[in-house]
Parts: sequence; C-alpha cells; structure tokens
Amino acid sequence: MDESEGRPVDRRGFIRDAAVGAAAFAAPGKLMADQTESHDHARDHGHGHDHDHQEVPADVALRVRALESVLVEKGMVDSAALDEIVDTYENRIGPRNGAEVVARAWVDSAYRDRLLADGTAAIGELGYLGGQGEHMKVVENTPEVHNLVVCTLCSCYPWPTLGLPPVWYKSAPFRARAVIEPRAVLSELGLDVPEDVEIRVWDSTAEVRYLVLPERPAGTEDMTEEELAQIVSRDSMIGVARVEPPSEGPAGGGR
Repeated sequence: MDESEGRPVDRRGFIRDAAVGAAAFAAPGKLMADQTESHDHARDHGHGHDHDHQEVPADVALRVRALESVLVEKGMVDSAALDEIVDTYENRIGPRNGAEVVARAWVDSAYRDRLLADGTAAIGELGYLGGQGEHMKVVENTPEVHNLVVCTLCSCYPWPTLGLPPVWYKSAPFRARAVIEPRAVLSELGLDVPEDVEIRVWDSTAEVRYLVLPERPAGTEDMTEEELAQIVSRDSMIGVARVEPPSEGPAGGGR
C-alpha cells in the first residue's frame, strides 16, 4: 500500500482536533446536537466509538481552528495542556512503552502468561495505561498464527503503548482491505506471510484495543531486556512487520 496516497497529517493538528472534540461536549447548542447525532450514528453501526469516523466536510480545518479559539478564550481548552499532550505522545512515548512490554514478555515467561491472560492488568504493572488504552488485549504471533490489528470504522489505537497512530493506519484503504484481503495488504506493506500461516485480524473499538506480541527473532538469546526493547518496532506491534535481529548483534541492539 502506497503511504503517499494518504494526505499527510500534521501531528499537532491531530492532537488539537482530538482535544477540541473532547472539550466540545461541554459546549451548548448545535455543537452538542451534532456530537450526539454522530454518536447515535456510530451506535447504529454497532461500533460505539467516542469520535467520528465518517467523511468530514472540506472546511473542517477552518472550523477546528475557529472552535479551538472560542474554547481557549472561554477557558475550556488550555493551549499549554495541548502542547504537553503533543510532546508526551510524539516525543516521550512513541512506541517505546509497547516495546518495553514486548521485551519483558520475551524474557519473563510468567509476565508473558499474565500479559496474554489479562493485557490491561499486565501492561498496568509497567505503568502504561491511560486514555485510549484503558482496555487492552494482547495477541501473540506464533509460527502458525500471525495477528493483524485494524480499526475498520475509524482509527482506535492504544496511545499509551504505541504513541500516535501512523497515517496509513487511519487511511480508508487500509481499514477496508485489511479485513477483506489481509495477506495482500501485508504483502504491499512489505510483509509476506506464508500460505500455511493463519492470519487473524482484530478490530479495535472504543471498548478494547489490541497489541500484537511479535515473535522473538532467532539470534537474540544473549540480548538483555533493554537491548530487546530497542529492536521492537511500532509496526511489529500492529502486525504489519516482523522484528528483525540487529545486524550488529546484541551490542547493536542496545543503542
């Protein structure tokens, strides 16, 4: 799938849109009616999301900026708080939290068992729960099964463990085709899954979000937990890539 087909998304704008949308629930009049109608529509589709997933009007950017200005002026949205959210998810989290979860599961079999039995509780042991990640399920890749995560109706994504969702994850082609032809989509993204390996597709919702526990690559037996976390990629925890051993051996994985 060609990522260039999607329109580039400004990360600050993405966070601002989300924050403004959340704050808008406190605003009166037509805005509240529009939000209610949107949520009723989502429930009618059996997918109780907490944000819109349908086509948006062409002037949405202008409307968001205008709404943001009003909410900031009324004290309902704090610009400094928005900047803090952007910095947290873009620079301090990214997928590093999820990578630490994976690395711990690879070196600690008891933790791995707890993670697969109750993802929310096990991830909470490491302190990586929060908004957009309150209810987590972890699915494990094996030689016989490969897991792929998608949100078919919008872009539900575990922010506390994976940071901000990539542009392609939110794109309509990925959301539609990942369920219909997952093997072809994975191949287009650079991952060829053998025909004898079952592909399971998990549809994230506002109620539950998924994290893939990728297979630990061969040749990493002597690597420390910290070194292993360095080689775990965001894409491997969504299920569109494998974790590859570092070319320089264990020392190279500890950068």
